[in-house]
Amino acid sequence: MRKLLPLASCLILGACWGAPSTTANWVDTPDTHTFALPDQVRSTHLELNLNLDFEAKVATGSVTHHLKRTDPTAPFIVDTSDLSILAVTDQDGSDLVWDLASDAGEWRGRPLTIELGASTKTVKIQYHTSPQAEAMQWLAPEQTSGKEKPFLFTQGQAILTRSWIPLQDSPAVRVTWNARVTAPAGMTTVMSADLRKRKLTHTLFEMTRPVPSYLIALACGEITALPISGRCAVWAEPSIVEKAAKELDDLERMVLACEELFGPYRWGRYDVLFLPPSFPFGGMENPCMTFATPTILAGDKSLVALIAHELAHSWSGNLVTNATWRDFWLNEGFTVYLEQRIMEHVYGKDRAVMEIALGMQGLQKELAELPEADQVLHIDLTDRNPDDGMTAVAYDKGAAFLRRLEQVYGRKRMDKFLREWFDEHAFQSLTTRTFLRFLEERLISTDAELAKQIDVNNWITGFGLPSDAPIPESQRFAAVDAAVASFLAGTAPEELGTDDWVTQQWLRFLSGIKNPSQQQMQALDNQFALTRSGNSEVLSAWLAIATRNNYAAANARLDLFLMTVGRRKFLVPLYQALLESDNGPARAKAIYKRARMRYHAVSQRTLDELLGYQPGA
Repeated sequence: MRKLLPLASCLILGACWGAPSTTANWVDTPDTHTFALPDQVRSTHLELNLNLDFEAKVATGSVTHHLKRTDPTAPFIVDTSDLSILAVTDQDGSDLVWDLASDAGEWRGRPLTIELGASTKTVKIQYHTSPQAEAMQWLAPEQTSGKEKPFLFTQGQAILTRSWIPLQDSPAVRVTWNARVTAPAGMTTVMSADLRKRKLTHTLFEMTRPVPSYLIALACGEITALPISGRCAVWAEPSIVEKAAKELDDLERMVLACEELFGPYRWGRYDVLFLPPSFPFGGMENPCMTFATPTILAGDKSLVALIAHELAHSWSGNLVTNATWRDFWLNEGFTVYLEQRIMEHVYGKDRAVMEIALGMQGLQKELAELPEADQVLHIDLTDRNPDDGMTAVAYDKGAAFLRRLEQVYGRKRMDKFLREWFDEHAFQSLTTRTFLRFLEERLISTDAELAKQIDVNNWITGFGLPSDAPIPESQRFAAVDAAVASFLAGTAPEELGTDDWVTQQWLRFLSGIKNPSQQQMQALDNQFALTRSGNSEVLSAWLAIATRNNYAAANARLDLFLMTVGRRKFLVPLYQALLESDNGPARAKAIYKRARMRYHAVSQRTLDELLGYQPGA
């Protein structure tokens, strides 16, 4: 029996999908993760002027907001988190009355309310950040690859930009912006914008296309670049930049594939910046310059699907954005689907099918662990940190929904649909309701017989994975599954026929050997040197198995990995495996106590909860 959220069936969606006006009863909910009231007073352009102090680990300066005032009597309200407000003035330099409210909670921050005069057009806020600003990670030289200079990067998604810029921190509010950033001589500053001028100690940037706040990003350190094409380059610390550029020498091909499939690239340049390994995510789709983890540098391009994903965000997420974090699947489900199409276009169908199958495997595992309310695409995040919605549901269930639409309507019509979606909604932030109306108009209502083949209501608001979800079949994985069975039955590793296996096959294999014996793990390690693997995905999967099954030969490599890598995707399952191993809780907390300062606040928050760790206790 199909289950639905209590308010997510007829009250929200209206009638079933065979009836007319199926989205008539949808009501958009406000963005509950911002204090701002943009319908009354909206920021449209930012002028940012910041000085980076690496010794104090703070940024000091100002942001000037250009305002659109719908209600002439309403105040201007912006989001802040752990910011010190020094002064607030208007376009004439006159002081404005302002109030910084008390902290509203662990993750929401504090609203800054500014009273406006009748003629106030701009508001300048002078401020400085805190050393504990969640969006800003200040790295000591020893935490970098070069180990000579410090490093700073920001990570704003979902609602962390308010910890380094006082602004209307909602994906529904799009702004253009320019910035002047001052940093110590010998440091290179980059931002998610067009570079206008670079001098000895300061750099000027400009973003002329309106973007949501979470896409404003900055990095500063010992960074250099190598070109891939006329519009693509790879940036990284000098010690890894050549390796990174070699790994991404298909970057221009990826951009061309996207343009062919989904329309023109609208952001000018597409560069990739490889950050130090403490970066908490695989990548972040900041416009013009993706921020990426060095853990994808495997040496054989086997992990570049992550770059395809971040590039795809240039259409789904950056160009057309979820208006609230409840609509996050509009960003990520679309992007995973586009990523899969890029991988097929550039690397072939076999590779793409394996990537999809691994994603669906991960989704089904996560669905088994999530509460029912979190298994829906249109998730309710009221009074919750929006990070709670960043699960495989938004990503892989969302992509499966689009693959189902492609399955029903055909790839040609699906591609036309997607291209129209991006073209007609460019530089807009939209809700699920808007998408469903567009879907009904362009696909559902055009063919009554085909419409009967897909229950859109169930896909958007139903629990779990719908029974009509397309599950890809990979012949390569069929062979791997046979090898798993053979190995568990006693076949020696050297007899498994792994000579031509690629990374995706190894991941499938490792996911299948849940509880091997010590002898089996030793045999695998002896044959394939898994503990010494340079592929982070394979290594982390192996270390989770080894740790859970108390394979002591991998202990030192696990300690080193947890002390050097901050990617949350790897950290959570490895610490979880530690908790499930002999003497695991004590060992997990001991490692975490040493490693925690190397992790970003996003990873810290997740792991503090997992391990029951209380900072300062």
